[in-house]
Amino acid sequence: MRTNRRAFLQALAGTGVATLNTRAVASVLQQLSIVSPATTPQELAADESFWLNIQQAYDVDRSIINLNNGGVSPAPRVVIDALKQNIDYSNTAPSYVMWRHQEPNVEHIRSGIARMFGVSADEIAITRNASESLENVQFGLSLKTGDEVITTSQDYPRMITTWEQRVRRDGIVLKKVDYPTPLINHDDYVNAIEKAITPRTRVIHISHVCFMTGQILPVQRITKLARSKNIECIVDGAHAFSQFPFTQQDLDCDYYGCSLHKWLTGPLGTGFLYVRKEKIKSVWPLMAAPPELDENIRKFEEIGTHPAALHNALGAAIMFNESLGLERKAARLRWLHHRWADRLKKYDNVRFMSNLSNEENWCGILVVNIEGTDLNKVQSYLFDKHRIFTVGITHAQFKGLRITPTMYTRATEVDMFADEMERIAQGKVPEVKG
Repeated sequence: MRTNRRAFLQALAGTGVATLNTRAVASVLQQLSIVSPATTPQELAADESFWLNIQQAYDVDRSIINLNNGGVSPAPRVVIDALKQNIDYSNTAPSYVMWRHQEPNVEHIRSGIARMFGVSADEIAITRNASESLENVQFGLSLKTGDEVITTSQDYPRMITTWEQRVRRDGIVLKKVDYPTPLINHDDYVNAIEKAITPRTRVIHISHVCFMTGQILPVQRITKLARSKNIECIVDGAHAFSQFPFTQQDLDCDYYGCSLHKWLTGPLGTGFLYVRKEKIKSVWPLMAAPPELDENIRKFEEIGTHPAALHNALGAAIMFNESLGLERKAARLRWLHHRWADRLKKYDNVRFMSNLSNEENWCGILVVNIEGTDLNKVQSYLFDKHRIFTVGITHAQFKGLRITPTMYTRATEVDMFADEMERIAQGKVPEVKG
């Protein structure tokens, strides 16, 4: 993907910034100037000179090795500059600037997200995070006592808590099914959900990427299954959007919610909700909206006064990701993971929660465990002794470290992680034994 200066300036102008910050412009134009279409994403993934320039687009703390970028990722400098400028500008005359100048610019952001997701702008609501997006649908669907909702034991706790509140309030029935980890055969996932369906099933709630393992799940098979039985299907895309290439057509979903401060690297507190056009009217918004918005996606944005700076700065994040290209981004993420995982998989006591041999099953997230170790002790050892920051994941069926590098991660940093994990796998770090 080749992006010229004019296209870049137009994209950044959509952030609503009064005057363009020359440092931000120079930073991103530098990245664009080194993107060459002559090499494949896989070839480029290992080109450290190329990725050095991308890494320098971020102002991050290099005194630690941050391998926990999946929950919240640092934004590149151009996004933070756009955010700061929007905040400063809004403060000059808030009631005038924010509502007359900045708030209307959300339509540019809406169009950008819609373009990336391959849908109409009239199907995209800009929200604050995946939880807000998904709860609009979870609380907005009309359900009554005895209606059944199917999800899995590996779906996000906040979303399960939302359904559990409806259990207490409305008397619905919530089913949480298990599926194998690692998931070698997608049929096992589909069959686990299909087996739980009864004539009372009204909703199936699934993840696009499992937050616990990084497993990319067969969403389209579930959405088609649900539609064939007249069941609503909600897709949690919190850990998927902008991590690897896909559009709504690849999923065939009616509802999709995600956070944009993860893989899109937008400002903290940004997200979007997709609702298929013909479904909008049947979903009540989380916060009240007037009847004239009943069929308008914007009814899901009726949250009261909020900083327009956050969603307007998404224009810079969209530009940054589209300029880099999601194919290149996904290839780099997989290359970084292979660099450490391929060293560890030769040890009999090392377990991965994804099928490494099939890259369609994973991308930016891998979970690893070394048998015979205490997960908390491993985390503490890595950080206290080597300043390597990770997060532990614990489930009834498995446990492990969730490793999520991103665009600013250096090859030498994952090498240092691999060095220490190899020493642990070899039994050379007795203080982490379980």
